Amino acid sequence: MLSIGPYSHSSRVIVAPMAGVTDQPFRNLCRQFGANWLVSEMVTSDIKLWRSRKSQQRLRFHDEKEPRWIQIAGADPGMMAEAAAENVAKGAQIIDINMGCPAKKVCNKLAGSSLMRDEKLVVEILETVVSAVQVPVTLKMRLGWSRDQVNAVNIAKIAEQSGIQLLSVHGRTRADRFEGVVDYDAIGLVKQSVTIPVIGNGDITSAEFAKSLMQKYSLDGVMLGRSVQGRPWFAAEVDAYLNGNEYRVPDRAEIIETLCRHLVALSDFYGEITGVRVARKHVGWYLSYLCESNEKRAYFNQLNSLHSQLAYIRGESLAA
Repeated sequence: MLSIGPYSHSSRVIVAPMAGVTDQPFRNLCRQFGANWLVSEMVTSDIKLWRSRKSQQRLRFHDEKEPRWIQIAGADPGMMAEAAAENVAKGAQIIDINMGCPAKKVCNKLAGSSLMRDEKLVVEILETVVSAVQVPVTLKMRLGWSRDQVNAVNIAKIAEQSGIQLLSVHGRTRADRFEGVVDYDAIGLVKQSVTIPVIGNGDITSAEFAKSLMQKYSLDGVMLGRSVQGRPWFAAEVDAYLNGNEYRVPDRAEIIETLCRHLVALSDFYGEITGVRVARKHVGWYLSYLCESNEKRAYFNQLNSLHSQLAYIRGESLAA
């Protein structure tokens, strides 16, 4: 059982926030397979930028199934607090603060994982956001800025004292980005340092591995990122294993139909022109999972209408 404020569920698996991936169509698809905990793509804390098409799409969550868990990113405490309150007004039920994103365009603005270099600012941001809303506030972070600047335990203690109700820890530093070995021992040290729930994140690619990590480090759950790309059922699969339940992974025909539903949902959400473009990366992940050739993925990327995409995916070369 995992509890965040008033929300409790037997699921201990969270779909990670991933910019350009965990949009509303993908979140809805994961939920259809049984996922309970999903965090939105990060939304900028600069409300002046919310008029952009991208932000408007990321702010469409009011009609989603509970709990609606929305991530915000920024570096100014006042702006972060205002963004949190505005998201709650739009229907957010849990606010997540991003201190884990390693992207240059985020870190160059002293947001994301770069915040971990300024512990005084971390205190101010966390306390200000927690005070600004009446919903639970969580934090996603990395181990630190670099391997010689690891301060995750310090940040975790600050977070607990500031009223943060759950920590998600990616077992790499900002300098590592997504390369190198994940330091699960360091995540374990974070778990030992606080009493609030700690979620492990980073290269969790099988249900068996997820269970072994949770047992070894007494983690309260796991967060799945790249491992759900092209596998929207994977969170539910891991969750079933953790709870001792059987889970039947979709067969090839079911995956093809899932992919087609995903294509339609993307065009409905973004409009066909943008939906067709956004679909290409998702289809690449699905086809990689199905062990399809690079040539087939390259051919799909040349298609420029929803009709042609659906026809190709349902064609004999893939559906066989």
